Amino acid sequence: MISVTDQARQYARDHQQQFMQELFEMLRIPSLSADPAHASDIQRMAEWLRDHLTAIGATNVQIIETAGLPVVYGEYMGAGPDAPTVLIYSHYDVVPASLEDGWDTDPFEPVLRDGRLYARGVADDKGQMFTHFKALEAYLKTAGSAPVNIKFFADGEEEIASPHFADILRENLELLRADLCLISDTSMPSIDEPMILHSLRGMTYFEIHVDGPSADLHSGTWGGTVHNPALALAEIISKLHNPDHSIAVPGFYDDVVPLTDAERAMLEMTAISDETAKAMTGMPAVWGEAAYTIRERVSARPTMEVHGLGSGWTGPGPKTVLPAKAMAKLSCRLVGNQNPKDIFDRIKAYIESIAPPTVSVRVELLTSGDPALISHELPELQAAVRAYEKGWGATPIFVRGGGSIPAVAELYNQMKIPVVMMGYCLDDDGFHGPNEGMSVEMIQRGIETTIVYFDEVARSHS
Repeated sequence: MISVTDQARQYARDHQQQFMQELFEMLRIPSLSADPAHASDIQRMAEWLRDHLTAIGATNVQIIETAGLPVVYGEYMGAGPDAPTVLIYSHYDVVPASLEDGWDTDPFEPVLRDGRLYARGVADDKGQMFTHFKALEAYLKTAGSAPVNIKFFADGEEEIASPHFADILRENLELLRADLCLISDTSMPSIDEPMILHSLRGMTYFEIHVDGPSADLHSGTWGGTVHNPALALAEIISKLHNPDHSIAVPGFYDDVVPLTDAERAMLEMTAISDETAKAMTGMPAVWGEAAYTIRERVSARPTMEVHGLGSGWTGPGPKTVLPAKAMAKLSCRLVGNQNPKDIFDRIKAYIESIAPPTVSVRVELLTSGDPALISHELPELQAAVRAYEKGWGATPIFVRGGGSIPAVAELYNQMKIPVVMMGYCLDDDGFHGPNEGMSVEMIQRGIETTIVYFDEVARSHS
């Protein structure tokens, strides 16, 4: 006799074409959280999610207004009070995209080509979020019930660092109460190498402002006398790293949790060679801390990166001006147990200590988020291993993730529940870049793995 879980998996296979059309609808909505001009699209996306959750059988579906952009909530509580409750966190907002960025096609008109679906947000995070919806639908359309209770929480501000998430969580703790949280917003090296993240890096994002003369000056008149703010900024940035590429800020590494031998061995299983890294990025040579492998650098080590620089004349043709100002945007990816506020204070103090007296320097914090480090020995994470083996068809490994999902640390710290990160995308699916894509096969495997995970959590709980 075919099991309830297998019936649900078969339903997902039989309805793949319908699922793709529904995903196309979601991807056509340019839900850009960073651009106020797209406020109506954010609202339209929230309403689409509300209607879709209602259509697949979720109850208590609502759009929760916040101090920022809305959250979409829905639940299925039909498994009963004795069954575990899974809170599913995802986000429906996306980063900007246009043809000018290097896209081959309109980023908000999905294209299916050679088994891959191309559109902004398909990998990060609409396609992965969609797998959770369809897993519940598959259970309800076949057995009429799911083995676990499920609560959906779709964030509209993840791509702008979820500035209101902590407050939303605090205000809705009873509504969101669950036994664990499932997030699919991560990736794997290849389709046969699934990964379960048990750690994510936090972030401290800041700006450096350098002010010189009261206005732009003629370089022929004042050159050689005025300390050019652009040059001063470059001098400051050049001192943020040591010659061995480690970060020069005093005390920066004091709270870093070191890798264990077992963790280094697991990371070595997905080692990235210099040649692979160069092929994936187009960089002429690899850079970084020599004492750590590439995989360790991009997951378990903190970083200091420059994201943007602005100063002086950048238009066509010459203009011999000494700029009055210069600025840079930087961030640090942080690992457990680094505190973002403490790291910012150390950075600010260090920059102020090396700033030349010939300019004025300000260091301003923009956003921050805590890192998260979760034990991979917890039963909820071990259930994920079995789900990948049965649903995906391969045994996953545990890794520390290089990215930042601000909600993870808040969920872990405020709700005191395990956060399980099961990604269904590839590392090179183009998160935030041109031609972002996701294979239809991986979407299908993601749905089936989620179906199996619900069953494994129910079995583990009982």
